[in-house]
Amino acid sequence: MNYTELSLYEVSKLLKERKVTSVELTKQCLENIKKNSHLNAVLSVREEEALLDAEKADKILDEGNGTYLTGVPILIKDNINMLGTITTCASRFLENYESVYDACVVEKLKSENAVIIGKTNMDEFAMGSSNENSAFGTCLNPIDNTRVPGGSSGGSACSVKANLCFASLGSDTGGSIRQPASFCGVVGMKPTYGLVSRYGLIAYASSLDQIGPLTKTVKDSMIMLTSIMGHDDREFTSEKIEKIDYLNNLNSSVLGVKIGVPTNFFAMGMDKNVKKAIDSAIEFFKANGAEIVEIKLDKIDKSIPTYYTLACAEASSNLGRFDGIRYGKRAEKFTDLVDLYYKSRTEGFGKEVKRRIMLGNFVLSSGYYDAYYKKAKKVQQIIKNEFNKAFSKVDVILTPTSPFTAFKIGEKVNDHIKMYLSDIFTVPVNIASLPAINIPCGKDENKMPIGMQLIGNKFSEQTLFNVADFFETNKGGEN
Repeated sequence: MNYTELSLYEVSKLLKERKVTSVELTKQCLENIKKNSHLNAVLSVREEEALLDAEKADKILDEGNGTYLTGVPILIKDNINMLGTITTCASRFLENYESVYDACVVEKLKSENAVIIGKTNMDEFAMGSSNENSAFGTCLNPIDNTRVPGGSSGGSACSVKANLCFASLGSDTGGSIRQPASFCGVVGMKPTYGLVSRYGLIAYASSLDQIGPLTKTVKDSMIMLTSIMGHDDREFTSEKIEKIDYLNNLNSSVLGVKIGVPTNFFAMGMDKNVKKAIDSAIEFFKANGAEIVEIKLDKIDKSIPTYYTLACAEASSNLGRFDGIRYGKRAEKFTDLVDLYYKSRTEGFGKEVKRRIMLGNFVLSSGYYDAYYKKAKKVQQIIKNEFNKAFSKVDVILTPTSPFTAFKIGEKVNDHIKMYLSDIFTVPVNIASLPAINIPCGKDENKMPIGMQLIGNKFSEQTLFNVADFFETNKGGEN
């Protein structure tokens, strides 16, 4: 039997009942990775180590112990450190860098004896919305190989959809979990900022980055988030939130739930198929007892310039550590220290990374700090206030995840403005430090998935899961 087509929740039950072994599952996932190498979704594989981890997990399960994740094969994005593995961030700068420690989320997965089988492809240093910025080649959309999987967590989304693993981890700075989840037709959860420790995540924009799961179902997402959430003393933005078992607390219902529909979001332009699917979802919720409330987020159109000002500024600071001296790529020929910096970074970074570093340096430079960065911080607070006002009236906010479905490889790669605008519905969530989930809600005329985004107030992940699971269970995204 091909167990890889099952959800994490389903296969976990089979593992506990000892109807399948972790070694069997791991071998099937490893075989799928080999068969689907053309997708370029996985950058490195821990084949021998993963099989040893699976044997260990089977012994624990044989003794009647273990959790939902014990023995389950999982992939993680290649900007998350794992001891003894190559962590490249899909960049030539780090192509030979071996992690010397485990990220907090890896520690948590290991503590439950999940089987981490490898690292997934991504846009270089998580900078991109299509996975076309990877130094190791574009990951392909598993539904239509001529299209992008989304980014920057494209390899993580592709891996789940293509049954290369039962769940994966990605990172989300401006939509990098939700947008590829939308393009590949899987569930993607961006948690509240501070719910999941960033310790061990190679930073892009520290005030916006957040690790989260990509899964086949909403219940799978609950299992994954329950595992990786929690306070971490090593990460100063980590919040002291009590551990929550989201699956055990599931109340799959929308009766009486107030769902906000931001009318100005819909005026920003979206594909007709996306609008039709979102309108259908709204009608579904209304028919099942939810209260639909029209709201307006007046400054939401300022999200994109605010995001790119803040994210690029932080990126220019965070990537300053890559200097060719301490670790990573080092130019072979140089005349002095400045020349070493210049040549190492020129050779090691791709075009999009260089572009964002330059933008960041510009907005932080003398004479422009007040005009750009300081102003962006003020607009960020205005956007946060608008969401706070909205959540005084509604429980969740419903929007499209992306204004369009997965586009053709190469279609937008040279039009940077169009590429940046693909995140128009997702970046406000990161600016406001809120949680949001993508769930499939339909398909376009090319059978490509359409994603619906549900946004919640801070630490309202349980509410998002409740509403999302009700939709998935009763309507689904195959219509």
